[in-house]
Amino acid sequence: MYDFISDFKPVEGEEPLDRYVPDGGLTSILRNVACIGDSLSSGEFESCDDHNCVGYHDMFEFSWGQFLARMSGIEVRNFSRGGMTAREYLEEFADQKGLWGDDKLCRAYIIALGVNDLLNSDTDLGTIGDADTNERRDTFCWYYSQIIKKIKKIQPKARIFLMTIPRCGWEDRDVISKNHADLLNKLSEKFEFTYVIDLFRYGPVYDIDFFSRFFLAGHMNAAGYLFTARIVASYIDYIIRNNWQDFSQIAFVGTPWHNVHAKW
Repeated sequence: MYDFISDFKPVEGEEPLDRYVPDGGLTSILRNVACIGDSLSSGEFESCDDHNCVGYHDMFEFSWGQFLARMSGIEVRNFSRGGMTAREYLEEFADQKGLWGDDKLCRAYIIALGVNDLLNSDTDLGTIGDADTNERRDTFCWYYSQIIKKIKKIQPKARIFLMTIPRCGWEDRDVISKNHADLLNKLSEKFEFTYVIDLFRYGPVYDIDFFSRFFLAGHMNAAGYLFTARIVASYIDYIIRNNWQDFSQIAFVGTPWHNVHAKW
């Protein structure tokens, strides 16, 4: 008989992406997830017509979130848009779209922000101390941490996954991405049930060879978004397998019930 239990056990020395889960693995227990992000979370495709006019199109059905939904059998909501920054999400977009409303609550949230803030603009990263104040500071850390706090206010026991920016092999950009990853890892320690999908450390390098396969101009192609979904599912499966007690009451998130004998 196949050892089914082995699929649920952590493996000594295993790193987050050592095991691929084609069916989403334990990601399936989350049941409903919100993806907060920019174009790369929106399935954005870049067109260019015969007159060299460029267009940008958020096609959610091709987003890695929707590939993740189909793979894992869960509901995934796209709380994203091309060009999104942490500041815009916090101060404009989420309110305009009603994303803080009770009808939009999810058991888990994946936050994939930072590219437009740090790599495509001159937003100050800030320091981890910015997360300790509610007094407005014009830094990425402050806006980002306020998003986490807002989620925790409306859905206190939500499980939150913070996604870092992958390496690209260009030293100047990778220095910024590393600082972003270091900050997210520190933020995860400040908030309960918050974890890091650290693609900077464990993911593939998005180099020229990677781009030739998985990108269409400046954004991913369909295969690239599917690839990302597989990475995210496998990473979350790893996180759950290595934090069993953190997810024992996932079914009760957003309900009036809990079990006093388990971690909550």
